Amino acid sequence: MAPIATGERAPENNLASLKATAQRRVEEERSNPLFNPFYSPAIADDGDDSYPFAKFKPTFPDVSWPPLEEIVVTDRSALADPEKKSLFAAAERIEDVIPALGAEIIGLDLRRLTDQQKDELALLVAERGVVFVRNQQLDIYDQLELARHWGPLHKHATTPIPREPGLEEVHVVYNDASRRPDPSAFSKLELWHSDVSYEIQPPSTTSLAVIAGPVSGGDTLFSSGYALYSSLSPGLQTYLEGLSAVHSAVAQADGARAAGLPVRREPVESVHPVVRVHPATGWKSVYVNPGFTRRIVGVPKAESDAILSFLFHQIAENVDAQVRLKWRPGTVAFWDNRVVTHSATFDFWPATRHALRATPHGERPQSVADYERETGRKAKDRQLDVWEKAGVEFAKPSAAVSRPRGYND
Repeated sequence: MAPIATGERAPENNLASLKATAQRRVEEERSNPLFNPFYSPAIADDGDDSYPFAKFKPTFPDVSWPPLEEIVVTDRSALADPEKKSLFAAAERIEDVIPALGAEIIGLDLRRLTDQQKDELALLVAERGVVFVRNQQLDIYDQLELARHWGPLHKHATTPIPREPGLEEVHVVYNDASRRPDPSAFSKLELWHSDVSYEIQPPSTTSLAVIAGPVSGGDTLFSSGYALYSSLSPGLQTYLEGLSAVHSAVAQADGARAAGLPVRREPVESVHPVVRVHPATGWKSVYVNPGFTRRIVGVPKAESDAILSFLFHQIAENVDAQVRLKWRPGTVAFWDNRVVTHSATFDFWPATRHALRATPHGERPQSVADYERETGRKAKDRQLDVWEKAGVEFAKPSAAVSRPRGYND
């Protein structure tokens, strides 16, 4: 159609055609709403009740919960034997995935852990960020019992819970052929997040078990906040340690309401330090994420946008600080939401991917200044601390200009 010059009146038939086209588009959008897999809860259900895990399919009860209040949480990882002798004795072996992040435990039965071993597992997760354990027979009730050892369990305000009664503390991750993610609704960067970081006391040692999944695809990626902090210049580290940022639940609540689903607890916004300290390791971690962090407090918006964009892209793009988990039946992943962000891949449609998550609350995030004042200990850069304990000689970071170094692959 030729453009209409300014001031010309469009012929009546052209106006009618434009109106009809616009109306068709509105009707198409209403019948096929965009699905953002992060902010719009998956209500997909192919209707197959013969599916072996149908009782764990998603449901959205229309109930109301009171606002969360701050509660006392004892960090179990801080009580563990630093050498983790009991946990290591129960496993065949434990292997690091990459130097910066991740470990895999081979030959461990998670159903048989003692309380001491549970504490040591939490410490291993705190140190390595994420830990994978394969070939498990853990059901959701076992998973919840283990998670409760680490703290009171979080109940999500908008995402689905299982059909099975009594499992309100279980977060259901579910997609099947009946609903295809639309890439025009989201960018891959947005999908990186730390679970419900907007809460007053965001999660600590979280577990996820995939109970049904595709032959390939549906992997989960993890990125280390410790390593992100270590990668920065001393000047930027110091600057970020003095900042706080707003984490918001509003978009997630809006996504639920837009899908016609109930919001069980009204959305909140919390202010957390941009660099927090893990209470057990004493290591500093960058604590922002694309999914929920909205702005840095007390700086010009342009500055806030630039800093957050830089940090978000480092989370998503620095492969030296990432691991990728390919799920297999019987795999359970444990990660510490205080020090890692994660993202799922949406490359498996039309296959079904079904997982169950248990999410203990952690402490209110501590800034570097608060940690050092309250504990009397010096918060540390993980990488420098690891090198120092290993007796590795290295040059202390300085403001001096660094020399270029070669890299080959």
